[in-house]
Amino acid sequence: MARITIFPLSGAVLYPRLQLPLHIFEPRYRAMISDALARDRRIGMIQPQRPAEGAPLYTIGCLGRIDEVEALDDGRFNIILEGESRFRVLKELEVGTPFRQVEAEMIADREDEVLAPIERASFEREARRFADRQGYSVDWEQVSRLDDMALINGVSQIAPFDPASKQALLEAPGLAARCETLVQLMQFFGRSSDGDEDGATLQ
Repeated sequence: MARITIFPLSGAVLYPRLQLPLHIFEPRYRAMISDALARDRRIGMIQPQRPAEGAPLYTIGCLGRIDEVEALDDGRFNIILEGESRFRVLKELEVGTPFRQVEAEMIADREDEVLAPIERASFEREARRFADRQGYSVDWEQVSRLDDMALINGVSQIAPFDPASKQALLEAPGLAARCETLVQLMQFFGRSSDGDEDGATLQ
């Protein structure tokens, strides 16, 4: 078990081995970064279940290490957070700090998991369709050179889905399950962008 300082931010999801740039401006989160820099440089990214002060948290988040930091003259920070490990919240702690803290257990993800060739091909095919429908310009040659983990987690982190859908991707139990969920979401949101209900959410 570990005590983790958390940054609850709707729509911002971090994955192990990936980076997340953040601009820190609220006083409580500036204090959070200062505290983390003085200790082990680690904070946990996690989504609140709704965008409200003190809202309940989702169960799964990702611990990140502050890899780069730019301290601005007015007290704000620009940081790059490097994902290390997913975690599961056991309970939120009562603290005197302006930022929230939880007791959590680390989730040991398999780092050697790969997709079957048919899973990779299916994903790339759907990703091309989705990108075309959304009007995205993608360097597919560069995409083809990414390993399965970097590809699936990278797309999951930056995909333009709603917070609940991004959380479903983070909570997927493995790479194959995350890939399958991602394909379903691209199909679902692709249809929505073609004229179905606005703001549709896959629950």
